[in-house]
Amino acid sequence: MGKIIAVSNQKGGVGKTTTAVNLAAGLGGAGKKTLLVDIDPQGNSSSGVGVDRRALKASIYDVLIQGTSPRDAILHTEFANLDVLPSSMDLAGAEVELSEKPHRESVLKAALVQVREAYDFILIDCPPSLGFITTNALTAADGLLIPIQCEYYALEGLSQLMNSVRRVKRQYNSGLEIEGVLLTMYDGRLNLTQQVTEEIKKYFPKKVYKTVIPRTVRLSEAPSFGKPIQYFDRSCKGAQAYNDLTAEILQKQS
Repeated sequence: MGKIIAVSNQKGGVGKTTTAVNLAAGLGGAGKKTLLVDIDPQGNSSSGVGVDRRALKASIYDVLIQGTSPRDAILHTEFANLDVLPSSMDLAGAEVELSEKPHRESVLKAALVQVREAYDFILIDCPPSLGFITTNALTAADGLLIPIQCEYYALEGLSQLMNSVRRVKRQYNSGLEIEGVLLTMYDGRLNLTQQVTEEIKKYFPKKVYKTVIPRTVRLSEAPSFGKPIQYFDRSCKGAQAYNDLTAEILQKQS
């Protein structure tokens, strides 16, 4: 049965989507059948694996709001062992529509139960907010992966995220754990990076991954070509870092 990991941080611009896409591709490349679920209305995970969102017959919106089977919305990508449940523009209005549904916190969980057996890993790319859509992801997930940018305001807003995690654990999903904390846009030459790293390690003892994601131009270029970094430039530092993260996560599972 697939392990479900939500990738979330309500602070935008921290490498959340970059991590969801490239970790999913890394897991697929390692022979693990992987589903990437894009529940961010911006839909950058979907386009990051080559999906043309204008041509979709069904999306995560239809699954959450219309009750469409996830099997009818999942697309195979051209990348090894990687499927995607894409986002669509309609998702922007889904917060309001979800709020009117019965068991509104567990709609995504009920949908993923239908396909969980077919995958080794399911990664959920969450929106940069803490509304009903993110609550659905946390209710469905076994673990939460938190990307944090190594910058001055890195820890800002984390207390709100952790409050949400505690609330979801208490009310909807007692099994939710912090899978790990990933340092992104890392530049070891800067004193600030070292200081922020120490702070984050104090805040999340024993949860910070050894792998760090460097700040590289190639990582920011890959999405515009609709490719994960491993397929865009597999020899660059960013590709190596996400392959290292993949190995670290697989080692933890074994």
